[in-house]
Amino acid sequence: MFSIIQAAGWPIWPLVACSILALALVIERFVSLKTGKIAPPRLLDEAITVSRSSVPAPDVVSHLEQNSLLGEVLASGFRALNTNPRISEDDLRSTLEGAGRRAAHTLERYLAALATIASAAPLLGLLGTVIGMIEIFGSQAGSGGVANAAGGNPAQLAQGISIALYNTAFGLIVAIPSLIFWRYFRARVDGYLLTMEIASERFVRHLNTLRKS
Repeated sequence: MFSIIQAAGWPIWPLVACSILALALVIERFVSLKTGKIAPPRLLDEAITVSRSSVPAPDVVSHLEQNSLLGEVLASGFRALNTNPRISEDDLRSTLEGAGRRAAHTLERYLAALATIASAAPLLGLLGTVIGMIEIFGSQAGSGGVANAAGGNPAQLAQGISIALYNTAFGLIVAIPSLIFWRYFRARVDGYLLTMEIASERFVRHLNTLRKS
């Protein structure tokens, strides 16, 4: 592998850095976007159950907040109702929407960086290809140009071709998995956001009933 990197020349080093960064981002997102950390399936039902008659105690709300991102959103509704028992339904809904936006920002963290790598890697590969072509033509310049390619420096010619092809291939090798994983994580985030939106709407109706009781 290292011999390939050496053959590709210095233009491949930015691609190597992009590949390491992309791998780190993919691993981080796999760890962070687990269902248990975002929206546990029974969390909403449990939150409604413990608040059938009144808002739970502050320690219960704190425990809910630390449970997951959905728990943070639900806990914001409890805190708003604790702070102002006469809060209007619109203000209650706005509180949960604000917490939902913060949760969405957390869910989408690093996705833009992964998308940038997927877009930039082919361009970096193309840059390496152009540099390789420049070396190819440069190696022939001392022998009368391209027309006298047979009299040029074969070592420089081979090196230029290697730089061009290796960088093109490596750029695609980095870009394609990055794009696949970005689309995969984007779909997961959209699914989580939909789940949280539906849960928040149901929870607002429950809190509104609790507020009137």
